Amino acid sequence: MRIIGIDPGTGSFDFFGMDGEKIILDISVPVPEVAQNPNVLVDTVSSVFPLDMIVGPSGYGLPVTPIKDITERDLTLMVPDDKSIPLYDGIRMVIRLMQSKGFPVYFTPGVIHLPTVPLYRKANKMDMGTADKVCCVALAIRDQAELYGIDYNQTSFILAEIGYAFNAVIGVDGGRIVDGLGGTSGGPGFITLGSMDSELAVRLGRFPGIVLFSGGAKGVSGKDDLTPEELAKEHDKYADSWNMLVESIVKGVVAMMVAVARPREILLSGRLSGIPEIAETLAAKLSQFGKVRKVGRQAKVAKEAAEGAYIIGDGLLGGKYKGIVDCLDLRGATGTMFDYIQIKGAEPQKP
Repeated sequence: MRIIGIDPGTGSFDFFGMDGEKIILDISVPVPEVAQNPNVLVDTVSSVFPLDMIVGPSGYGLPVTPIKDITERDLTLMVPDDKSIPLYDGIRMVIRLMQSKGFPVYFTPGVIHLPTVPLYRKANKMDMGTADKVCCVALAIRDQAELYGIDYNQTSFILAEIGYAFNAVIGVDGGRIVDGLGGTSGGPGFITLGSMDSELAVRLGRFPGIVLFSGGAKGVSGKDDLTPEELAKEHDKYADSWNMLVESIVKGVVAMMVAVARPREILLSGRLSGIPEIAETLAAKLSQFGKVRKVGRQAKVAKEAAEGAYIIGDGLLGGKYKGIVDCLDLRGATGTMFDYIQIKGAEPQKP
């Protein structure tokens, strides 16, 4: 089977695909290049046709759905129609292009859609981990199962997915996702503020989504062009930013131990986990809670989420990773991210 996975990151779009045991695609396209020419993504996918499945850029996620069945409401549930965020416009355009060309794309769920997460943990949550974070979990399940020679349903870990903009911490027990702190419900990331103090939200009133892409470690540094690599190498100079980033990840992992009391490992993935100073610092701080290591992968270029999306595609088609899809109960995903809001006196704007 020829399958590819796509990860629509804040810094780059990543692609990973295989035909049996052969890698057919392993590339990363910077977001500025995509912004100038969205067709580059369609051309990248077309270059490895024919394909049996593409696990597409699913944003906040949907129950497993083929692109031919996607409505405008579905599209907005996955990727908000928010003109303040250029990245969202690009993803929406690419999805429409792939739909018009009849590409064999499937969209997949986020953590909030999964029946393996208890309802009480979903209350008043929308982002418990986007669809790409679920893809990272699929890769981590494969990695841990192969490393220790255990069944997928015996895997147990806490995954800290450290992206360029957003972080997420997800708990896995018995091969199932049982809880998650998403990029906008957990701690701050390199660019993003993470969860927002409710008092601050009330005083801001209505605000565009682009606000969520600010207030993180980069903003605290006062240096507009600060890179993660520069922060890591000069963390004494940017001590507040460094401590903000590292401590938020450690806090997230420790909090997740309420849901996964005895994880076999604490796993790291995402762009920033590839920076040695960040990975080593986190390993040192988290080692008191268990074994810490980076998730293993086959991809040399594409990020973990793209390879995880490939694994999910293989499993959905009944391939060798069907057991991972079954453990995650992806086909049992239901509902929308608006289903668990219990607050009174205001209603979220629904698509």
